[in-house]
Amino acid sequence: MTSSDSQPPHTARDDLGHANEDLKALIRTIPDFPKPGIEFRDITTLLLDAKGLATAIERMAAATHGPVDLVAGIEARGFLFAAALAVPLKAGVLLIRKDGKLPGATIAEDYTLEYGTDRIAIHADACAPGATILLVDDLIATGGTARAAIRLLRKAGATVTQAQFVVDLPDLGGADRLREDGIEVSALVSFQGH
Repeated sequence: MTSSDSQPPHTARDDLGHANEDLKALIRTIPDFPKPGIEFRDITTLLLDAKGLATAIERMAAATHGPVDLVAGIEARGFLFAAALAVPLKAGVLLIRKDGKLPGATIAEDYTLEYGTDRIAIHADACAPGATILLVDDLIATGGTARAAIRLLRKAGATVTQAQFVVDLPDLGGADRLREDGIEVSALVSFQGH
C-alpha cells in the first residue's frame, strides 16, 4: 500500500487485522460513471467471485459485535449482503426500500439528496421494539441514505449501534457522520476520491 492509499485502521483492516487487499482487488473502478469525474466502485465483480464473496461475508460476520436480531439491508445491493450476512449471524433480514415498493403498512423517512429529496420505508411491523439491528449496504459515501435508515429503524423502536459496508469513500465523510450519530462503522475496503 502506498502512502496515498493508506487508510485509517477502521476502514482498511477488519477486526481480525486483514488488510482486505484481496477483496479490494476484486472491486473494479469504472471512470466517469455516472458522470465525468466520478470513479464508480463496482462491487458486481466481487459478487461474481465465489471465494471473494464468501470471504467478504466471513469478515463482515467476524466484525459484528454481539448477537443481532435482524440485518437491515438498504435497497438494492445492500439486500445481497444483508441476506448473506444474516445466515452466519443467525438473524433475520429487514428490507429498507424506496417508498411505495412495500405492499403492507409502512413507516417512512425522508432524506436529502444533492438535488432534491427521497424517501425510504420499512413495513410497520418489520421489527419488534428493542430489536437489535445491524445496518448493511454495499457502499458508504455521503451517508445520507444510511443516516435516514438509522433514523427510520430507531423510529420503529429498534436499537441500532452498528453499520457495515463493503466499500467506504472516506473523502465524502459518510462514515464519520454515522459515528457522530453513535454508530460503530466498519468497512472492508476504502477508496480515496468520489
